[in-house]
Amino acid sequence: MASMTREPSTRTRIEKDTLGEVRVPSDALWGAQTQRAVENYPISGYKAFPAFIRAIVSVKKAAALANAEAGRLSAERRDAIVWACDEILGGKHYDQFVVDVFQAGAGVSFHMNANEVIANVADRRLGGTLGTYTKVNANDHVNMAQSTNDVTPTAMRLAHLELTKALATELDLLAAAIDSKAKDVADVVKPGRTHLQDAVPITFGQELGGWAARVRSAAARLRAGRQELCELGIGGTAAGTGLNADPRFRERVCRHLADWYTEPIVPAADLFQAMQSMAPFVRISSGMRTAAIELAQVCNDIRLLVSGPRTGFGELIIPAVQPGSSIMPGKINPAIAEMVNQVCNQVIGNDTAVMLGAQQGQLELNVMMPGINYAVCLSATILTNAVRQLRTRTIDGMRVDRERAQELLDASPPLVVTALSPHIGYAKAAALAKRALAEKRSLFEVALEEKVLPEADLRRVLDPLPMTRGGVME
Repeated sequence: MASMTREPSTRTRIEKDTLGEVRVPSDALWGAQTQRAVENYPISGYKAFPAFIRAIVSVKKAAALANAEAGRLSAERRDAIVWACDEILGGKHYDQFVVDVFQAGAGVSFHMNANEVIANVADRRLGGTLGTYTKVNANDHVNMAQSTNDVTPTAMRLAHLELTKALATELDLLAAAIDSKAKDVADVVKPGRTHLQDAVPITFGQELGGWAARVRSAAARLRAGRQELCELGIGGTAAGTGLNADPRFRERVCRHLADWYTEPIVPAADLFQAMQSMAPFVRISSGMRTAAIELAQVCNDIRLLVSGPRTGFGELIIPAVQPGSSIMPGKINPAIAEMVNQVCNQVIGNDTAVMLGAQQGQLELNVMMPGINYAVCLSATILTNAVRQLRTRTIDGMRVDRERAQELLDASPPLVVTALSPHIGYAKAAALAKRALAEKRSLFEVALEEKVLPEADLRRVLDPLPMTRGGVME
């Protein structure tokens, strides 16, 4: 989220809106409507994510160009608005976007915050003073041919395209890192487990390869959902009819945005649907929820496999990134995996907020967009950062304890007894495993003693590595 740690001025200026006079800090780039929102919504202290600020400012820049192309906006005002937008897109004035993320429905307050900041910067560019709007007006010029009702869902799509692109890339990098580790231990046999009980042998390469495939599939699902975000409802204005917008406005705006975002952005086929439906945000949030579920299970597996290290599984060794206890010296915890699990929980909770907001729209507009937008932006941001930390601070330095894996493999007759079933029958194999466990002996010793197969055949059938390749052990 954008940092909003600015000290408000103790001096004020008086501005007017349709409700009357409002006192605004004298040095603020925002105006009356933003000030009302600041006073109305002191809710969370959280402000707009930078990606959303960039998105709404990009829409304003594209709109100024499109309106000038239509002959509705003078070259002087166009250039001033574009200059103001470029200043913001270059990193300036982010502290002027001060409206809380939990605000009036549809994002009217934040939208006017953007209009007022751009108008004041542009007006000063043309020689005006703060709050006078002598050359550039927030409503008449910056907001020409637009409404909160089409700008907010359009800016949401752009912000989510930016944020989820980074997330998909990080998921790909994580999958590649896990794949690399899997190749290094492709033939190292370990106990496989189902129901948390010893099952049959597998290799570390197979187990880690499964993790990589799951992460890669999550990235693919996320990318599929991003396609819907490229269909923009800008130009629908207040209700989807396009009132007060030039007929070519939407195509022109989308053309500029497609160039700047390097995405296949096009006007939505139905402007009413684009305004009413939150389905694209539900889908992208669902994609992140799916990724979170997969990542959570991978991290749970990591935490199990590093457990101990002497009294647990202890099969994996991960980098020590911090001391694990304030009272127990030398204790090391799987801290990064624990952090990722918490992030995944938050993402899943955010998805519930998106789902609830999506179904609470009425008639021509869904007024729950600010909450939906915050949830999606938060999920994409924290999940991207968590995936990066998991890769760089856990997976990259992760090692297999081969001796421990072999020790556990040797200690559990049920791991290899399944391969005997086709040769001696299920019941006899189960009896052998039960005896080996009771006597704390290897299955090979007990099976050889009972002469269920010749020694050479027994060694071949109970070799764990071929078991990991499937088929019947002949």
